[in-house]
Amino acid sequence: MRAQSSLAIAMIALVSLGLLGCGDSDSPQRGNSARDLKIVFVTGDEEYRSEESMPMLAAILERDFPISCEVAYALSDEGEVDPNRKDHIDGLEELEDADLMVVFTRFRQLPDDQLMRVRDFAASGKPMVGFRTATHAFRYPKESPNVAMNDDWPIAVFGQKWITHHGHFADGEDEMTAVTIRDEAKGHPVLRGVEPFGAYSWLYHVEGGGDALPENSLRLLDGRALRSNHEQRLDRFPRTNPVAWTRSYRSDGGEARIFFTTLGHPFDFKQESMRRLALNGILWALGLEESIPQGGCRTDFAATYDPPNSGFGQVYRKGNFPRRD
Repeated sequence: MRAQSSLAIAMIALVSLGLLGCGDSDSPQRGNSARDLKIVFVTGDEEYRSEESMPMLAAILERDFPISCEVAYALSDEGEVDPNRKDHIDGLEELEDADLMVVFTRFRQLPDDQLMRVRDFAASGKPMVGFRTATHAFRYPKESPNVAMNDDWPIAVFGQKWITHHGHFADGEDEMTAVTIRDEAKGHPVLRGVEPFGAYSWLYHVEGGGDALPENSLRLLDGRALRSNHEQRLDRFPRTNPVAWTRSYRSDGGEARIFFTTLGHPFDFKQESMRRLALNGILWALGLEESIPQGGCRTDFAATYDPPNSGFGQVYRKGNFPRRD
């Protein structure tokens, strides 16, 4: 518990000094020069534009809190963001002194030295946050010594693996999932200021038909698929499923707080409640729920957010060289 205890002491000090707190749209920007906590966003998915949404969240956090954020990207050999490159994520060394890891990757097959940085952080007892495809963050061949990262690791850390979803329909044109607050979760700090909303993410299956989240999971939000390609199998893949939850993950390093959401379509983050859910969830994972006001985190963009639609191939934005000065 040593790593978690040290982090908790630091966070209590920040709260008591008034250096941390979510403001509403009328609150002044934090603008503190001291950066007392560090978050690393690990991106790399070829479908949902995590290379756009995660830097957007990072910019809001850095604007409003004494938090420094680093974003690790899948890069080409020339240093351009290339989410189709599955065997490399640049910047994972930043995890060595990070206080929180955010994972939004899909079917990565990283070399051992890069994967070890992720595994070491997960074993440190420090908190983690996952978005959507973190249920299938890695994909190694069955003969690989890292094959447990495919299913066992996301189940252990985030609570579930990839199973199925309710289908691709009118991607980015229509809302696909109606998101509502579960009665037993009302009043939870992560949900402060979060209202029911429509998500462009098609619903992921995580529970029902023999599948379940771990017992220590607190389900926060439900999603109901507005369209489904499982109409003939709804007893196996129910039309309503949790889309956000909290839990804890115990490792040799201690017990870590986990926040996870299966939402994450790039257009979801245009919704104020989705951004607030993500920001509140990150602060909660850090143990800073007392700094989240009743109205939730401030959500106005710190920079323009206009991502391409989700999709495979060459849909992502070209010419992004994040490591250049």
